[in-house]
Amino acid sequence: MKIAIIGPGAMGCLFAAFLAKKDHDVWMLDNDPARAARINSQGVSCEGVSGNWHVKVRAADNPKDIPGPDLIIICVKTYDTKSAAASAKSLLGKNSVVLTLQNGIGNIELISEVVGAENVIGGTTNLGATLLADGKVRHAGKGETVIGRLDAVTTVEMRSIREAFNKSGLETKISRDIKSFLWSKLVINAGINALTAITRLPNGKILDFEPSRKILKLAVNEAVKVAKRKRVKLSYEDPLTKVEAVCEATAGNVSSMLQDVLKHKRTEIDSINGIIVRLAEELGIAVPVNSLLVELVKTIESSYVSAL
Repeated sequence: MKIAIIGPGAMGCLFAAFLAKKDHDVWMLDNDPARAARINSQGVSCEGVSGNWHVKVRAADNPKDIPGPDLIIICVKTYDTKSAAASAKSLLGKNSVVLTLQNGIGNIELISEVVGAENVIGGTTNLGATLLADGKVRHAGKGETVIGRLDAVTTVEMRSIREAFNKSGLETKISRDIKSFLWSKLVINAGINALTAITRLPNGKILDFEPSRKILKLAVNEAVKVAKRKRVKLSYEDPLTKVEAVCEATAGNVSSMLQDVLKHKRTEIDSINGIIVRLAEELGIAVPVNSLLVELVKTIESSYVSAL
């Protein structure tokens, strides 16, 4: 399978490493020509819970250099979804499909507006990854990847993706209710990411302190309240227990939002806790903890932007 991955961040590099290891023709599309050249020359290295290895991965900064991929995977931050969708449209061949593996909700709809809903598959992954350097990633936690379409149709392409991912060591299943899994991941992220970014603690440590554990519980409960009002069925029975279990399973993992803060980069706070706040406002629901988490993370972002 020829695979183009848009976004050479932690998750993009992790999927590239696993898929290239099983001899798929993997390319990375990067909007930074210098970084693309480095990855093209050096390949991708992976270390961590799945072992250590290095693979050849080709990279380009121009979609025209990657003709006719079977699968286009979007792994960019949510605030770059629109530009990534435009790149995906440039890559789209006659039989190509686009898979989004991003945080938050709304990405499928946005990408569908650009490339056509019939070409888009939604997805979410519980894999943990930390970007160490360009093309170098640490596999920080194992987890399941779930893919599906908003119209609940299971296509031949989806079965092919599931088979390719599973054979590559990426545990993957197809769901007819991908919206449920996207919301379930959103609730988990709402409880963990902002809190780790503010406290600068790895996932597992936020359970070690009563104040942070209490804030996690309140943030999760608010997110669940919004999900229920939106009539979304979550993929687990007990949300708080699930979020705490994820913290424990990824105890040493540095969340993507904390990684962004440590690197003085823009975070995805607007598409995680921020979307909870916006939907709550529309529904007339009070979500004070999520609102406070948003404001605190935005303050942190502003502090290092001002210092530059």
